[in-house]
Amino acid sequence: MTTFKPVVLSGPSGSGKSTLLKKLMGEYQDCFAFSVSHTTRKPRPGEVNGKDYHFIDQDEMQKLITNDAFIEHACFSGNMYGTSKQAVHDVVDTGKICILDIDMQGVKSVKATDLKPRYIFIQPPSLDALEQRLRGRMTETEDSLKKRMDAAHAELQYAAEEGAYDHVIVNDDLETAYTKLKAILIEDITRYSSS
Repeated sequence: MTTFKPVVLSGPSGSGKSTLLKKLMGEYQDCFAFSVSHTTRKPRPGEVNGKDYHFIDQDEMQKLITNDAFIEHACFSGNMYGTSKQAVHDVVDTGKICILDIDMQGVKSVKATDLKPRYIFIQPPSLDALEQRLRGRMTETEDSLKKRMDAAHAELQYAAEEGAYDHVIVNDDLETAYTKLKAILIEDITRYSSS
C-alpha cells in the first residue's frame, strides 16, 4: 500500500481553513481523511463528537498528555487541544492522506517529531477582514475575540518566517483559495487515484 505524507493545514481561527477542508473532503472524500483532534472546549452548534473533535474533559486530556499520546497539544482561551498519535495512525492505516488542522503551536510541535508532513498556511486577507469574520460567527466574547486576534497576529508573524510553511494561501476569495490548495495537493491526489 502506498503511504502519503500527512498535510498540515494551519491558520488563524476565522481564516477559512475549516471551510477549505470541508470542500476538499467533500470533493476528495476517498483520498483524504481528517485527523480528529481532542479538545476540552464545548461543542459548537452542529459539531459532532468523534467527527469534528473528540470532546473530552480536563482530566482525560491530562491523562493523555501524561501518557505521551499526542503529537502536539496546546492550550488556547482556557481550552486544551491535541492531535493524538493514534488519530494520525488511524488515517494512515486506511491508506488515505492524513490532514491535520492545527495552530502555530501545534505546527512547532509537529516540526519536532519525525512525522515530516507538508505545511500549508491559510492566511486571511487582513487582520480587519479576520476580525469581521470572527464577529460574524457570533460565538466570540470581546475577551475571546481579543485573544484570537492576538494569536492571529502571532501566527501571521510566524508564517512570514522563511521555512515556517511550505505554502501560504491568502484566502480573500474562497474559490480562488480552494483552487490554489488543490494545485498544491494535485500530485498526491493523482498518485492516490492511480494506486
